[in-house]
Amino acid sequence: MLNRPPPGTIPDAAGSYQFKDRHGRLIYVGKAKSLRSRLGSYFQNPAYLPPRTAQMVAEAESVEWIQVDTEVEALMLEYSLIQQHQPRFNVRYRDDKSYPFLCVTMVDEWPRAMVIRGRKRKGNRYFGPYGHAYAIRETLDQLLRTFPIRTCSDNKFNHHARLGRPCLLYHIEKCAGPCVDEVERERYDEMVDDLLSFLGGDTDEVVKRLEDDMAQASAALEFEQAARCRDRLATVRKAIEGQEMVGGRSEDYDVVGLVDDELEAACQVFYVRKGRVMGRRGFIVDKAGDLSRDELVSRVLERLYFEENPLGSPKQVLVPDLPHNQELYEEWLREQRGSKVAIAVPQRGTKRKLRETVARNAADAFARHRLKRSTDHNSRARALNDLQECLGLPEAPLRIECYDMSHLQGSDYVGSMVVMEDGLPRKSEYRRFKVRTVGGNDDYAAMEEVLTRRLTNYLDERDRPVEEKGKFAYPPQLLVVDGGKGQLGVAERVLAELGLDGEIFPAGLAKEFEQVFVPGRSAPVEIPRPSESLYLLQRIRDESHRFANDYHRQLRGKRMTKSSLDGIAGLGPTRRARLVKEMGGVRAVERASLNDLLALSWLPDAVAHSIYEKLHGPPADR
Repeated sequence: MLNRPPPGTIPDAAGSYQFKDRHGRLIYVGKAKSLRSRLGSYFQNPAYLPPRTAQMVAEAESVEWIQVDTEVEALMLEYSLIQQHQPRFNVRYRDDKSYPFLCVTMVDEWPRAMVIRGRKRKGNRYFGPYGHAYAIRETLDQLLRTFPIRTCSDNKFNHHARLGRPCLLYHIEKCAGPCVDEVERERYDEMVDDLLSFLGGDTDEVVKRLEDDMAQASAALEFEQAARCRDRLATVRKAIEGQEMVGGRSEDYDVVGLVDDELEAACQVFYVRKGRVMGRRGFIVDKAGDLSRDELVSRVLERLYFEENPLGSPKQVLVPDLPHNQELYEEWLREQRGSKVAIAVPQRGTKRKLRETVARNAADAFARHRLKRSTDHNSRARALNDLQECLGLPEAPLRIECYDMSHLQGSDYVGSMVVMEDGLPRKSEYRRFKVRTVGGNDDYAAMEEVLTRRLTNYLDERDRPVEEKGKFAYPPQLLVVDGGKGQLGVAERVLAELGLDGEIFPAGLAKEFEQVFVPGRSAPVEIPRPSESLYLLQRIRDESHRFANDYHRQLRGKRMTKSSLDGIAGLGPTRRARLVKEMGGVRAVERASLNDLLALSWLPDAVAHSIYEKLHGPPADR
């Protein structure tokens, strides 16, 4: 039951508000120009609220707020809280694929061009995203003949710098050879700047310079140089042809297309720079609420521009519908860009045609997504409902945690905790434990330690403010242990000792015959063999087993790679590797006399003495 704050305690100011359930978990985050006015709208007859909002209010037990100075700050705070806590009643975003970008690593001493996916590094320049990796790799291969900057990894670059010989790309004129000082720094920086300008849409200057260079070489009868310029000019023009021209040369804008139904929406974005389509991306929006069309556009803009836009903020954003509170979003984009940004709905001409093209792309993406998700979403919903019915749970277990132990004859004891939310793995919530108090082969004691540590942390964190909650802040509706009645008994005992036996439901999944044991029943629960619910339990059990084994192998590998030569002053990895190689192995080094070590001309005497003393103690003559 939602507790309404006392009258007069809610400030009439901008800020972000957060609804929490009985576990203290954030279930909804919002923003408001006036917190008092906005929050007051939730405390009315639920019959007058939209169904999704009424459900949220029914599940909420408390509401908190954070006051800020401006509505723009409230917008930014709301987005950061949503990204941090992923409340179930807020809009969620899922990229429909990991798009490739062309990256120029400006943070490196000698910048490098490469195709990447995933997380971006601050300080580098990114172009795209592109629909297909092969397309940008082909374009990059063409551009390297005109802008021959390096594409090799740092390891390969340093390797050829030590050798004093360039790689094959230098010899086929696709790299200027900075690793062996075949190009001056100023000239290399010019090539990088030219490539950045070209990728940013300033192609005319590059084409004109190549044409002038070709004419000058031809006039000077340097026909080989003229032929190189001609070939480079051809590759540049081919790359330009691959960029569709959709506007004037000075136009920078983004075009957003949206297609939605009651539950989800598909978004597609085309990035236009200097009149050319320089990249595109798409993602799916889980509406998770009663969003109007203008509110949906607002959420999409937040997703697009709170994250780093690889091509920078545009002068104009073209949308299918104006966002809710348009002036707020234009002010926020203006602060990001440093100059005016307009949000508009194109009504005529080429921009309207391009918006319709982007909308068709969104419709195609949405159709593919719904076809792919239809059976997947339904099967997960059936599995959770079946589990609720079979195990006698008060509600469908939206959050399930599973625990497993791993060791080798009692050594390197570790435990794993894996999490599924809404039937899908939540890998950011996975945790692993190094068992501290169990000395021998005792799975029950190890499981007790892991569960006690996890649930004690939950008790410590559940009453903290939202911004201070840690990695164990929320409880599962279903706690699964890998094993039979014995492991289940351990879980029941830990829950009872911590006072959580009425809040968290435990279950044990025995690997033999895939039997499920629950409290209060001596016989296993009958879950049909081919059911989605049993398959879900098997998946989370196998995932916890994999996660525990991976951690155990990692610890075992670290322990086994420890050497008697570790921790010796002056004996670093390079010098140690050379010593082991020349002496014929670690055991040979351990058997070596002090004179044998001193005989190595490249090994300092002080280090030789340190090695001998570490292995044998001080020599007798000292």
